[in-house]
Amino acid sequence: MAFDGITVAAVVKELKESLTGGRIYKIAQPENDELLLTIKTSDGGQKRLLISAGASLPLIYLTENNKPSPMTAPGFCMLLRKHLQNGRITDITQPGLERIIHIHVEHLNEMGDLCKKALVIEIMGKHSNIIFINDENMIIDSIKHISGMVSSVREVLPGRPYFIPLTQDKENPLSVSEESFCVTITAKSMPAFKAIYSSYTGLSPVIAHEICTRADIDGDTSTAAFKETADGEKMLHKLYVSFTGIMEKVKSGCFNPSIIYENGAPIEFAAIPLISYSGSETKEFSSVSALLEQYYAQKNQVSRIRQKSVDLRRIVQTALERNIKKYDLQLRQMKDTEKKDKYKVYGELLNTYGYNVAPGSKSMEALNYYTNEMITIPLDPLLSASENAKKYFDKYGKLKRTYEALSTLTLEVKAEIDHLESIQTALDIALQEEDLIQIKEELIESGYIRRKGGSKKIKITSRPFHYISGDGYHIYVGKNNFQNDELTFKFASGNDWWFHAKGIPGSHVVVKTNGDELPDATFEDAARLAAHYSKGKEQDKVEVDYTEKKNVKKPGGSKPGFVVYYTNYSMMIDTDISNIQQLDL
Repeated sequence: MAFDGITVAAVVKELKESLTGGRIYKIAQPENDELLLTIKTSDGGQKRLLISAGASLPLIYLTENNKPSPMTAPGFCMLLRKHLQNGRITDITQPGLERIIHIHVEHLNEMGDLCKKALVIEIMGKHSNIIFINDENMIIDSIKHISGMVSSVREVLPGRPYFIPLTQDKENPLSVSEESFCVTITAKSMPAFKAIYSSYTGLSPVIAHEICTRADIDGDTSTAAFKETADGEKMLHKLYVSFTGIMEKVKSGCFNPSIIYENGAPIEFAAIPLISYSGSETKEFSSVSALLEQYYAQKNQVSRIRQKSVDLRRIVQTALERNIKKYDLQLRQMKDTEKKDKYKVYGELLNTYGYNVAPGSKSMEALNYYTNEMITIPLDPLLSASENAKKYFDKYGKLKRTYEALSTLTLEVKAEIDHLESIQTALDIALQEEDLIQIKEELIESGYIRRKGGSKKIKITSRPFHYISGDGYHIYVGKNNFQNDELTFKFASGNDWWFHAKGIPGSHVVVKTNGDELPDATFEDAARLAAHYSKGKEQDKVEVDYTEKKNVKKPGGSKPGFVVYYTNYSMMIDTDISNIQQLDL
């Protein structure tokens, strides 16, 4: 994921074409580090521009979606309304290939005089900011204040001069000669792709690899090879041609935005086609805003749910660690009880042969009639043979009682560990806040969270995932243990097929057969879903068990989601569900 200078150039081109000449109609600040501008365009239409300086997901794009604003507008929002409300956008620019956008606005002040201001959007990861400056490049205010104590490079405070921080000695890639390029790239010995992105502004590692791929050069090739090998100059020339080819597309505004997917999830995007991902699933977009909105909507959703589930994850992880420690201790204690049968034999042999043991003996040799071998039995010289026998029988009895108790306890603790791991998997699967509510309810009913006094059980609105196979059969996937039980024992009928990843936490998957014999392709689709929605999701292949629902039973008193089955088939399957159609319930 790289919101690099090339992506910014594509955004600037799109904004310039759409917004230049438009008037800023509304200004809202939905989040502490986010602005939403509504702009009346010169053609009589209306556009919304979302700008975020969030440290994790800084972005800027046109959107049709509105966002609720706080009841009281923050100070920065009020300031922008005072100066920019009804202001006209005269230009939108990008300095060089920096990850910076200037939105130039002219407006009338209280005296009716024409004034010029600019909104500067810096898309720089955790250093991202939205800065409001006047025509003399003095900072009026910013959405984030950066004092000298925070940054020794540049203060971002009202009254300070605005400038682009020159923290790295990088060149502008839009105006580079071949001679300069060759000198820069070979100045230090490092991988070629790193030499490219570390030497020029606005280039990400992804674009640097793309430049190398288009030049048919391995990006990890050391730049020293360009000097030391016979065809080094030729390789360097090919690299420059590839480099300038991409830069020419940027200068001419020739962009083809696309998202790269892996296993149905977006893993990368770019404003130009990425040949380096030629084997991956790619989706092209007509506008960079449409690309960014879809990409960041999915990333934002995952990020937001992760944030909201932090407390639940901590509760589950703490309980899981506690139970694992308890289980390990119990297993060690169980191992110690393996001596019990030996002590029993010692006692029996002492009762049988102890009559000829001399007083004060420290050991006795006897024939073990169970194995027909001679053994040596340690004795306490202060005790008689019968007393030593009683001592061994007491040890046997104690270890036997311990073994019997631990046999039950270890099963209970192991079931608790499996239950908690299944909840962890459910938290990974959760996509919406409603899914977390159901998981929280399970934790309350399991005693891990105390229900607040007087509070009622929350209404559950989360529903299982709903897919349809290529052959038209409906497939349902439980998001958590409650949904798994509901799907398997209330929704599915006896002849429906049931799938689950073998031996690891995961979702119950049910295929409605309607009394038909399922095609092989539908079996594979359902197995892929069971593999994908399991703890083994990141593996290349997962073993999946499947059987008719009538063979699946739930033992009395077992944990939510726990089932047993003794008749089943199995298959090894990949976790790629990108070709399985998902339906809305």
